[in-house]
Amino acid sequence: MIRTAALAFALAFAPAAAVSAQADEPDAFTTLIADYEAFLEERDIMTRGRRGDLDAASRWPDASFEAVADWDEAMSGFHARLEDIDASALTGTDVASHAVLAYTLRTAVELPRTRTALTPFTNDSGFHSTPDFAAMSARPRTVEEAEAWIARVRALPDYFAQHQAWLERAIETGFTQPREILDGVADQIEAQIVPAEDSVLLMPIDGLPSSLPEAERARLRAEALDAIETAALPALRRLHDFFVATYIPNARESLGARDLPDGEEFYPALVRQHTTLDLTPEEIHQTGLDEVARIRAEMEEVIAGTGFEGSFADFLDFLRTDPQFYAQSEMELMMRAAWLAKQADDQMPAFFNHLPRLPYGVRPVPAAIAPNYTTGRYWSGDPETGRAGGYMVNTYRLDQRPLYELPALTLHEAVPGHHHQIALAQEIEGLPDFRRRGYITAFGEGWGLYSEFLGLDMGFYQDPYENFGRLTFEMWRACRLVVDTGIHWFGWTREEAEACFLENSALAPLNITNEVSRYISWPGQALAYKTGEILIRRLRAEGEAELGEAFDLAAFHDALLEEGAVPLDYLETRMTRWLEEQD
Repeated sequence: MIRTAALAFALAFAPAAAVSAQADEPDAFTTLIADYEAFLEERDIMTRGRRGDLDAASRWPDASFEAVADWDEAMSGFHARLEDIDASALTGTDVASHAVLAYTLRTAVELPRTRTALTPFTNDSGFHSTPDFAAMSARPRTVEEAEAWIARVRALPDYFAQHQAWLERAIETGFTQPREILDGVADQIEAQIVPAEDSVLLMPIDGLPSSLPEAERARLRAEALDAIETAALPALRRLHDFFVATYIPNARESLGARDLPDGEEFYPALVRQHTTLDLTPEEIHQTGLDEVARIRAEMEEVIAGTGFEGSFADFLDFLRTDPQFYAQSEMELMMRAAWLAKQADDQMPAFFNHLPRLPYGVRPVPAAIAPNYTTGRYWSGDPETGRAGGYMVNTYRLDQRPLYELPALTLHEAVPGHHHQIALAQEIEGLPDFRRRGYITAFGEGWGLYSEFLGLDMGFYQDPYENFGRLTFEMWRACRLVVDTGIHWFGWTREEAEACFLENSALAPLNITNEVSRYISWPGQALAYKTGEILIRRLRAEGEAELGEAFDLAAFHDALLEEGAVPLDYLETRMTRWLEEQD
């Protein structure tokens, strides 16, 4: 109220030209958002298809050189327009929208798609796996929707060809992924080359409602099989042949992003993108070393509490090899994950006043990608199209999926972690669509890691081993700060990177191998988790210290999440103000 009155007083006695300029800012910003979102919607083929646009549902995103160059030109134009707007004249939800848009457009200018399109995949997913993911989420219910899906399958050769053209340019410019991670990617492509009847691309047609006439369903299935056999599978074979015969032999031997053309500027830009902060690789590396030391000390205390006799390395070996810590079947692992998820659901009302309406399921990671995939992940749902969120659990190699890590994994990927945060953001009313659906890694993954810590308040860890599993996951993210900067800035080898995890955590060796491959192939992303979590825990600690018994943890959580994903500097400013208002 005071700020509003002061602004009104200032405007009343300001020069007329200044008042006019202030009044113009919200209109200019509203117009910018409308233009920006119209541009995004036109090019977001996948979302438009899910929402019922049959033309979009029959196509793949345009990855041609021309389309990508047009994207970069448009982002530069939007960024220039935003620079001309006085952010101090904005009020209400526009304040956060400006912060999010400024971060998004700055990133788009610093990291143009004409550069990032040269590496359109990581060790576990990318353009080559997009069709399978699309098939698993597509739910045609009419003949027209089924025909659109079949047309999309027939369009796969052009989609793959566009990306292959980028890979060829990457070879020419030296901007390839490291050879170190490419055999696994080739295996993923090869795993999709199966008989048409076994292809994931057939799932949307096999899932057609039984209410459709049997003759129509039979016709559509025959057409889908033909599309897979004559278009999709040949395209996958050509892509695999190119990958093995041309891309891998010409890929770079080095691991670090600093070794790429313009790498001295490229990696720091990635650091800013993923942390949302103006931090240097050296600063982040030191933060990681400090966190590793702190967490290691806590781990030693937990080990002492178990009465285990032996060294730290002996305890890690015990956790990695004792059968009591591993499920004996995929179903056992899935049932344990589902049970933990329901336990977390049971605790949610005690720690949050606002809960999302969208439910989530517990699902296994698809077999085709499981060998190189992370131990678990969250797949967003969509309330508009009736798709629940998905807590994905990797059941590949059960001897690498310890049960003592499952509580922390569940809290991170399901609730109160990713599902809770993302589903809430999808339901926020009155926000631009780019904010409701956007994902800022440092915020979202920082919240996910904080959710593991919140499990202590929830009484979620039932024994010292599960608490050690939580600390292992925290050590995992602390080592990421050390390892990502180590690989991409300081020139570390894979062996040096894996040592941080092997020596300081109980992570399974396969998980460590896959994770380090992920960091090699996705520079900077691993820096977001700890950076966001450190801020959230600091804000909570400051609130508890200042307010004492008056500190309301549920209200703090609600306030933290009420505007959706935002850059960390904006989050700190807003939550500091919120805490001051609680006095």
